[in-house]
Amino acid sequence: MAKSAARRGNRRKTAIPPHSIASHGVIGDMRTLALVAQDGTIDFFCHPDIDSPTLFASLLDPDKGGHFRFGVEDGTGLKYRQIYLPDTNVLITRFLGDEGIGEIADFMPLDDSGRIVRISKSIRGEVPFTLEAIPRPGYGRGKPVLKATRGGATIRWEEDGETRSATIASDMRLKVRGGAIRGEITLREGEECHVVFCPGRQTSRIDADYVKQAFAETRRYWHDWVAAGQFPTYWRELVVRSALTLKLLTSRRYGSIAAAATFGLPEEIGGERNWDYRFCWVRDSAFTLYSLSRLGYHEETGAFIRFLMNNAVEHDAERMQIMYGMDGRKELTETTLDHFAGFAKSQPVRIGNAAYTQTQMDIYGELMDSVYIGSRALGKPPFEVWARLQKMLDWLAGNWRQPDMGIWESRGEPQEFLSSRLMCWVALDRGQRMATLESLSGDVNRWRYERDEIEKTLLTEFWNEEIGAFTQYKGSRGLDAVVLLMPLVRFINPRDPKWISTLKVVRRELVHDCLVQRYKNLDENSDGLSGMEGAFTTSSFWYVEALARTGFVSEARFLFEKLHAYANHLGLYSEELSDTGDHLGNFPQALTHLSLISAAVWLDRSLTGKRTDPTNIQFQNLEDADEFFKRH
Repeated sequence: MAKSAARRGNRRKTAIPPHSIASHGVIGDMRTLALVAQDGTIDFFCHPDIDSPTLFASLLDPDKGGHFRFGVEDGTGLKYRQIYLPDTNVLITRFLGDEGIGEIADFMPLDDSGRIVRISKSIRGEVPFTLEAIPRPGYGRGKPVLKATRGGATIRWEEDGETRSATIASDMRLKVRGGAIRGEITLREGEECHVVFCPGRQTSRIDADYVKQAFAETRRYWHDWVAAGQFPTYWRELVVRSALTLKLLTSRRYGSIAAAATFGLPEEIGGERNWDYRFCWVRDSAFTLYSLSRLGYHEETGAFIRFLMNNAVEHDAERMQIMYGMDGRKELTETTLDHFAGFAKSQPVRIGNAAYTQTQMDIYGELMDSVYIGSRALGKPPFEVWARLQKMLDWLAGNWRQPDMGIWESRGEPQEFLSSRLMCWVALDRGQRMATLESLSGDVNRWRYERDEIEKTLLTEFWNEEIGAFTQYKGSRGLDAVVLLMPLVRFINPRDPKWISTLKVVRRELVHDCLVQRYKNLDENSDGLSGMEGAFTTSSFWYVEALARTGFVSEARFLFEKLHAYANHLGLYSEELSDTGDHLGNFPQALTHLSLISAAVWLDRSLTGKRTDPTNIQFQNLEDADEFFKRH
């Protein structure tokens, strides 16, 4: 039987250590997510939705953010390990010490309860577990009232003029002391204890039977979801983890897809590039659907298209924003949390995102590509959906030359960016393909004509003969990793000499081993921000896939394996990587995991002989490619 550890209260307590971005697992219920550090601390949790204010955010400010730690008392030689229960989003945190081994299973049930379930267990010996919950609602600005109750403790606070509440239920005794909810218990080998965070007033009984049932149902849901997919032979576990992460970032209620779970994590330590990514970008979502569709998942495509039809393409096409709130709201005002110190003192800590007001012409291409992919699996879109898309394509056919802020949301001057022009080509190409294949109405001849005009401008106005590459925007000399998408969206044949030349220049200017910079921030193409950023993990996986499609399969495979070494201990990636491999930016990031899936699937097909098209020619180096193209 478990025994209270209250008598151990005189032991010296150690402070919650600062955590790196990479030292986390993530759990969620497809409404919100929580980051769990390797020592059992939940140090980032937005409540009740992913884009709601934080309840725990010590990752951004150890003193003012609040945390929810449940783990083993630190001792000499204590080691932490984290794994996921295979093919699930159930996180297991292990505590290995000389006197015993304990573990905690963390998950969020898929029953719309918003609960966080934490189950501790002694694996070997007597293991002392401690709980410390210091809620700081409203982005650390709220002052909650805590009260110990029979079977747990309650939390009450004011937010947006309303009284909100939550309960922490447990089968160990909890106390309120020093502005924190605390508890201690020692478990003998084989014994278990649970702690459950419950939003709102708790009316139903939280006991061991509920916890056991919730664990079984959550595990079954994720097992069934993974079992319905079609995963590659090579790198299955890595791809499964990426797919499960993308699924966590989707909204079961709305069909929207978040770009990342967090806000304010820096792209440069001490720098100002600290953005809020807890919103639904049209671009990132469309890319996500493309990757999930390659694994056989199509339900998400239908849900996302319904979300866009309800919130994005509702009036004139030019009113479509680049991003929306997870519930479809359009105003995402950017402000700063000046009271937060920031991760590693990186300020400002931003919430909201001013880029929602930007014009970015590429979003039409990503949208149409996702609709096109969905139609191939689900059939032609409903009449009302196609009517709106048809109107959008007609508008795009007359407006694709507009300058904009580009795919990277520059805060400099508008330009005619290659990324935007390329994806406008994709939009009109996919639109005329769908109309033809599915016998849909539309001005197909005009769409095809304008698509071909875009192709001409890309091949002439964006090609710099002196550099020997396609450049970031019309008439520029700067390079941009987005050029790697050209063969991926089937704009250019990867055997084309201009593409081979571009790949050489990208390798020389943007690639360092397996890491790829997004672009060179030169005077002529300044993004309007100070400082630099790390290597962009998404473009690193784009580079791998571009190499494989061009025929450098052996090199692509080697670099892909190298990129695995930069994942954290659970196979998760943040937005960027420093020169020393530290994770930077928001975490986990959808764009990285979806590009990993796409690269893995393409490489797997090349290695298993599933690709039979003429481009499946393998070269050892670029010189071999040059010689091949001279002969052909």
